[in-house]
Amino acid sequence: MKIGFSPEVKKELEKLKKKDSDFNRKIQKQLQLFTTNSTHPSLRLHKLSGNLKGFQSISITKSFRMVYLVKQDGMAYFVDFGTHDEVYRK
Repeated sequence: MKIGFSPEVKKELEKLKKKDSDFNRKIQKQLQLFTTNSTHPSLRLHKLSGNLKGFQSISITKSFRMVYLVKQDGMAYFVDFGTHDEVYRK
């Protein structure tokens, strides 16, 4: 699956890359796994509901999520990331 990032997510990922290289590697590993096997159990992929209905989420760690929308062309477009509370309370 192809992936893309909103400008905000791209900017935050760049900041994180400089701030915490170990965590950045974990994110990159999970994104790579997502592109090759989006249904892998370690991603804990799930559809969201409520205010985020239509979006889906993958887990980077037990508490860190990345939220995306599948566009009409099939691309997963990541629009947010953060802890469970940060992304699901919006």
